[in-house]
Amino acid sequence: MIFTESLKKNIQFQNVYKNGRSYGSKLFVMYVLKNGTEGNRIGISVSKKVGNSVVRHRVKRLVLENYRLQEKLFNSGLDIVVIARPGAATADFKEVERALMYLGNRLNIVSDACVSDD
Repeated sequence: MIFTESLKKNIQFQNVYKNGRSYGSKLFVMYVLKNGTEGNRIGISVSKKVGNSVVRHRVKRLVLENYRLQEKLFNSGLDIVVIARPGAATADFKEVERALMYLGNRLNIVSDACVSDD
C-alpha cells in the first residue's frame, strides 16, 4: 500500500473507537478518525466469533486487498478501523468490496467522483 500504514498498538485502536465516528453494515463496522498526518492508517479486527484462524486470516486478507485496490479513492489523513462481523466469514471478494465502499460513502471518506454502483 502506497499511502497507508497499519495500526498495530491497542492504544491506537482504542483511540479510534473512543473518538472516531462509526457506521456498520451486514459484514463490517468501520470506525474513522482524523489523524493529522498526510497518510492513512488502517487496522483490521476479526474476532474468534467470525471463525477459526484460517477464516479470520482470509477475511483480513480480503479487506486489506480491497482497501489496497481502492486506496486512491479514500481521503487521506485518516485512521480507519474495520471490524468484521460473523457474516464476513462467507463473503466473497465483491461482497467485501461493496461493503467497504458502502461504509466509506456513509462516513464521507470516499471521493464521490470515482465511486460506481455495480
